[in-house]
Amino acid sequence: MPQRNAVTGRSQEPRKRFAQELRRLREEKGETLQQLAEQLGWDASTFGKLESGRNLGSPEIVEALDQHYGTTPMLMALWELAIRDMRQFKAEFRPYMVWEAKAVRMWHYAAENLHGLLQTPAYAREFLAAGGMKGEELATQVDARMSRRDLLFGGDAPAFRSIISEFVLRTPLKDPAEWREQLQDLLDASELDNVTLQVLPASVGLHALTNTDTMFLQDDTNQTVAWVETGYDGELFEETEDVRRLQLRYDRVRDLALSPDESREFIRRLLEEVPCEPST
Repeated sequence: MPQRNAVTGRSQEPRKRFAQELRRLREEKGETLQQLAEQLGWDASTFGKLESGRNLGSPEIVEALDQHYGTTPMLMALWELAIRDMRQFKAEFRPYMVWEAKAVRMWHYAAENLHGLLQTPAYAREFLAAGGMKGEELATQVDARMSRRDLLFGGDAPAFRSIISEFVLRTPLKDPAEWREQLQDLLDASELDNVTLQVLPASVGLHALTNTDTMFLQDDTNQTVAWVETGYDGELFEETEDVRRLQLRYDRVRDLALSPDESREFIRRLLEEVPCEPST
């Protein structure tokens, strides 16, 4: 059921409400995004992402906007509510979701399964069910995962790179038709200007990130964190030295991966190998 709006017509969902208020305040002041950017010192695209709801930004930006519009502390309060509104995601993954919401650049290594931003509904459902989810909880988590996919689309979408282990691409879904759909979805995603997919061949053997799914997220202040996931839980690394060591490992893995063009061809060949459903 769609989120109800209050009598004001404004959304009661925190993230949407935050974006709506930002746009309303700017338009009431009669400013363009470019004019706002020139006054506050951030790129116009940054404010565009905030107003579209694609990015939540940083507390520094929100504080500057509160001062600019004379609304202190209203916008900061709305921002904090939006950051905290991660109830649809399991508690242990909420620190990651906060960073995903504000990232302008993400780079990832998939050791055992596709990243959630690249999963089709069928893949997400089968993957989560294999972990023991079922019923309403499963449906809720699949919906939450699918709601994140919009992040990769649009002119202000973050740059996203995923290096995918060949093992992931040779672990099909039970239904061949659904697996074909997932492989085709990867090919479609790889054509997006902001998305780069690379395949890491099994022939490279053991490497620096074996069995460790790793995501790096960078915000618009150039702060970078790393999220390391083992399949059972995850850990957010924020210390510069920890992130640097993980980044060096990632760079070594990237050097071993196929080029984006070679990777697309690899996925196309896999797609051709998947049997089509028999005609009726």
